[in-house]
Amino acid sequence: MSSEISVRVENLSKCYHIYDRPGDRLKQFIVPRLRRHAGSGPRQYFREFWALKDVSLEVKKGETVGIIGRNGSGKSTLLQMICGTLNPTRGQVQTTGRVAALLELGSGFNPEFTGRENIHLNAAILGLSPNEIDASFDDIAAFADIGDFLEQPVKTYSSGMVVRLAFAVQAMINPDILVVDEALAVGDEKFQRKCFARLEELKANGTSILFVSHSAPSIIELCDRALLLDHGTRVIYASPKHAVRAYQKIIYAPPEDHQRLVEEYLTADCVEGTHDGSDATNSDLEPAKLDFATFDPGLVPETTTSYPSQGAEIDSISILDLAGQVVNILLADNIYMFQVTGRFQRDFSDVYFGTHIRSVSGVEISGQRHPADGHYIENVRAGSTFKIVYSFRMSLLPGVYFVGGGIWSANEPNCAHRIIDAMMFRVAASEKQSSFGYVSLATQPPKLEMLCRP
Repeated sequence: MSSEISVRVENLSKCYHIYDRPGDRLKQFIVPRLRRHAGSGPRQYFREFWALKDVSLEVKKGETVGIIGRNGSGKSTLLQMICGTLNPTRGQVQTTGRVAALLELGSGFNPEFTGRENIHLNAAILGLSPNEIDASFDDIAAFADIGDFLEQPVKTYSSGMVVRLAFAVQAMINPDILVVDEALAVGDEKFQRKCFARLEELKANGTSILFVSHSAPSIIELCDRALLLDHGTRVIYASPKHAVRAYQKIIYAPPEDHQRLVEEYLTADCVEGTHDGSDATNSDLEPAKLDFATFDPGLVPETTTSYPSQGAEIDSISILDLAGQVVNILLADNIYMFQVTGRFQRDFSDVYFGTHIRSVSGVEISGQRHPADGHYIENVRAGSTFKIVYSFRMSLLPGVYFVGGGIWSANEPNCAHRIIDAMMFRVAASEKQSSFGYVSLATQPPKLEMLCRP
């Protein structure tokens, strides 16, 4: 294997035998042997399930590779075989140097041992000598930052404390290859930032990182390349932006379009020759195939919550462009309108309307109210219908967002009607992005003046 490659995976596959009944497992163990002795043909009592099918990739030294895909796509199976904790059915894995892995919460910890004892145990398993463990112990303990719990059994730890200790052990011993499988999602925001800073430090020192996450921004920000898996098959191995875009388009596609999209990306992956692990950042897929239409029927939230109607009811919440067309793929800086329609079932006084935008994590990013704060619509009659339009300029950064709305009365203890996550939309990525966070406040590119001093 080339000295520049730290991980090479060639045609890796993993097959599991699925038994419908417990007795079938015993039959599979005994009956085929008896049939062979009797000269009869073979018979199997299981179904094959291929968790991974002929996956190939290469990871260079100092490179960070993100692995994305829906639950059950084979991400964890791939990582376990790279780490050597799972044997492949066929294919091979080659790694260079010390491999450290954070696969499952608390895996490798003895719950009866203290944190200190587990540090020594895990470091020894990773190949460190007693002297190396002693030299690294203070750094590990300081990074974990769990205080006096270091001397307590791990079974008394919270999930956050377990992941703190586990990550500290794996990341502070300076591995050649670090594998992280979604474990950081357990930690608090402050600790997650600390972990990402450590990952950047390891990367700068030449550590190769394999990183599984469902967070598209984390994949794009942290990784050099990304591997998209679907039902155990490699779909695309390309730049993070292209892989994430393909992933989002596939997961939000209607069921009847899913396989067609996967086949298109598989074909493009082969045509671009990325099976050898080379980057596909030039034009990994033709832009015309990746550009979203203005409306994606697959963008339907699974978290819609409608409050009980208490005298009013919202019929629909939608986004319109300036031509009056319903859209859910939005472009930065364009003007759109939220349109909310409904009806009142009884008389109300002092009524006001509101709509809001939330992030994937549920953070309320922005909202509008009508009339303005402190003002109300004095009287509304039963049987009245309404259509309220909120105009806005799209200043959100690329990503997926959720829209909800409601009707309230200043004289009522409960809302007349409210819907959370009534619809979702995506802000399409632009080629050049200089802002970060949720909202772009820039009105023009930054200007730099260099003051030269004598």
